[in-house]
Amino acid sequence: MQNGHVDVVEDDDGIRDNISQLLKFAGYRVRAWRDAHSFLDNLPQTAPAVVVTDMCMPGLSGLQMHNELVERGRSMPVIYISGEASVSESISAMKLGAVDFLVKPFSREDLLKAVTTAMEKDRTQMRQMIEQARFDEALTHLAPREREVLNLLVRGFNNAEIMDALNISLPTTKQYKSTVMRKLGARSLSELMKLSASLRTLPSDNT
Repeated sequence: MQNGHVDVVEDDDGIRDNISQLLKFAGYRVRAWRDAHSFLDNLPQTAPAVVVTDMCMPGLSGLQMHNELVERGRSMPVIYISGEASVSESISAMKLGAVDFLVKPFSREDLLKAVTTAMEKDRTQMRQMIEQARFDEALTHLAPREREVLNLLVRGFNNAEIMDALNISLPTTKQYKSTVMRKLGARSLSELMKLSASLRTLPSDNT
């Protein structure tokens, strides 16, 4: 069973080959790149995927490559490896969202642990993207009044407060709540609250 894709960007042939062989043996699909430009010019569209890159490389550095990924809207987890890097470079890498920073020479166990953590992060991001897409699609099927009820629910309004805010009866309020939960795939009010809180902010209403 394949565990995901790993792109190894390293200008040192020996290190690149050793890392690639280790990761292949661990069950990952590995693509090896001699420099950052080659990787960016042929940026794979696969997931889950992780990037293992040297910090210091001729031409485009690992940090510059990571910044380019961010600018392109690619959220692939990045693991840095380096024999020497300044504190400022390390801080910049972490600000870009680096998963780990391994200093050469590092152990096989440390590399595999870092890749495992990064791969799980990408899988989590994938699940969140899928959930967000489903949630956004479900929102399009809500009528204007149902959206108003949803926004009041996630703001903590109870039945009486929704009735007063929208000037509707209790049976109508309950019916709207039931319809909203059904359309959004929530089995309970607490699940609806959790789903809404874990995703993007709901569209604002004028209530």
